[in-house]
Formats: sequence, C-alpha cells, structure tokens
Amino acid sequence: MPRIIYIEPDGTRRELEVQVGYSVMEGATINGVEGIEAECGGACSCATCHAYIDETWLSKLQEIDGMEDAMLESAVERKSNSRLTCQIQVSEELDGLVLTVAPAY
Repeated sequence: MPRIIYIEPDGTRRELEVQVGYSVMEGATINGVEGIEAECGGACSCATCHAYIDETWLSKLQEIDGMEDAMLESAVERKSNSRLTCQIQVSEELDGLVLTVAPAY
C-alpha cells in the first residue's frame, strides 16, 4: 500500500499506509489525522480537508478542476500548493506523498 505522510497542524508527522483508490482525505479520517475534518464527506462542498501539498509532488497530482478551485476560495490561508484532500485519489504513484494539514482558524 502507498504511504502518505501527513504533517498535522501541531507539526506531528504521521506516515500512514492508505489503500489504492481511497482519497487522501479518507486515509486521514480513517486514521484520525488531526485537522482533516471532512465535514462534507468528500463531496467537494466544503474546505475542511484543505492541505498544502509538498511542492515536489504537485506535478504528480491530477490538475485542479473548477469545482475544487472554487471551494478553495473559501479556505483559510490558501496558497499556491493548496488542495482539497478529498479530490486526490491514492495510487501507487503517490507512494511517499507529503502534505501539511492547513490551519482551520
């Protein structure tokens, strides 16, 4: 299984195995990653799974679509590497993906 590295808001680094086909958000919620609330359950209708993707991984992700981009407009502290983790599907190619959970305040 691919390993996804989540850095929680307090700086805790959690390296977790996430099943292929799950979203990065599902991997976080199943494993209790702090800061990934996923209030909409992965429907891309909130921004409570917002994270900053390590710059070296951005080119390996599917391009952001209009719906995700619009939802990120409501996110706290959006950056150029902001993504909604519900929109990132885990694949073998993402083994080692590093992301930092965005602040919720």
